[in-house]
Amino acid sequence: MPHALASAPDARDRLVAAMTDAVGSSGYGATTIAEVVRRARVSKRTFYEHFDDKEACFLAAYDAASAQILRIVADAAAVPAPWDARLERAVGAYLEAMAARPELDRAFLVEILGAGPRALARRREHIGRFAEQLAALSRELGEEDPALRPLSPPIATAIVAGINELVLLAVEQGRVRQLPELRGAASELIRSAIAPPREPRRREPDDQNHAAPDPSHPPEEQA
Repeated sequence: MPHALASAPDARDRLVAAMTDAVGSSGYGATTIAEVVRRARVSKRTFYEHFDDKEACFLAAYDAASAQILRIVADAAAVPAPWDARLERAVGAYLEAMAARPELDRAFLVEILGAGPRALARRREHIGRFAEQLAALSRELGEEDPALRPLSPPIATAIVAGINELVLLAVEQGRVRQLPELRGAASELIRSAIAPPREPRRREPDDQNHAAPDPSHPPEEQA
């Protein structure tokens, strides 16, 4: 589409997508506005009509990606099912969404850590939103099963941060496509916080090997 004919929302969306791709492939520090407008196929003038600088565009891209993943998780958790299945489906949807966009993972898990104070503040803000979503889900599941415990904001934040670290480690190790394999561990982390502790299994005595002695038949004396 020629630059002059690009609608404002379309141009902004293309710039956001181009920023994600550029940072994912080149890193935040090496990404330039010239590269972003080239990928988006718009002019620098169009860029500055939407964003003050590179950082503003990057943060807008981060906001858009986080909002999309929050929607994906919410949709997955909303499907009627037993609470355990809903929990695993929500966790699986998050991990599958991350695995499908390696450039997004690098941009918003790795590069954001070195993108400056505003980026770090925005990261904390979005971790808080994911924690709020998780806490709300725990309350909703508790309405279905009163034995479940709702998550407090600090516990929900700690769980989200823990899962984030598992994903970050996989990204740094080049295992993005294997992210769905973390579903079991991530689900168990949440489950251990909301479900009542399981009682230890009682060991049943072996009737043949551990039968109570018959007092009317004392054991034979050894020679």
